[in-house]
Amino acid sequence: MNERYARERLAATCRLLYDRKLTVSAGGNMSVRLNDGEILITPSGRNKGMLTPDDMVKLSLDGNVLSEGRPSIEHRFHLALYRMNEDTGAVVHCHPLHCTALAVSGRPIRCGITPEGVLLLGEVPTVPYFTPGSEELVDAVAAAGRSKAILMAKHGALTQGKTLEEAFDRMEELEFQAALQLLTGDVEDLPADEVRKLEAMR
Repeated sequence: MNERYARERLAATCRLLYDRKLTVSAGGNMSVRLNDGEILITPSGRNKGMLTPDDMVKLSLDGNVLSEGRPSIEHRFHLALYRMNEDTGAVVHCHPLHCTALAVSGRPIRCGITPEGVLLLGEVPTVPYFTPGSEELVDAVAAAGRSKAILMAKHGALTQGKTLEEAFDRMEELEFQAALQLLTGDVEDLPADEVRKLEAMR
């Protein structure tokens, strides 16, 4: 992907996440793959709604900083996901309110309530809590890293996709499913045979 275009798209996606209240202030981190060996990621400690294309930090997949700026402290789990999933082109980590409500209360997210949850997300695991930026958190995310979306206990949520748009869509859908679950309570999932039909449509 052209680096200038990627910087512009990442900044635009960050603003959209912020405007949709999927992230607040300096919370979360987002990245996009440039090529087989490099990514762009949001800088550490910056408000995601105010980032410009030039603020994004370029990293090699082995963690070397290749541009100005200080990458997010969570950059290592982004790198782990890119290294293990060749088709991952973008990673979005946010603290959406309803997802985080489930994550801090120890409740799993159920994505079998609606067809969109099954199609876009599938089964969403929750990884245990570890200190942000720690090697333990990197390992926990990597252990669940084949999933399209992940809840992070006491922390937030993470999605990945082939493109920034797909990763964004999954985060938006994940937050919708979390809000729906909290609003509707103990409703039944779709029938198992319907879930199988939907999974075959992916």
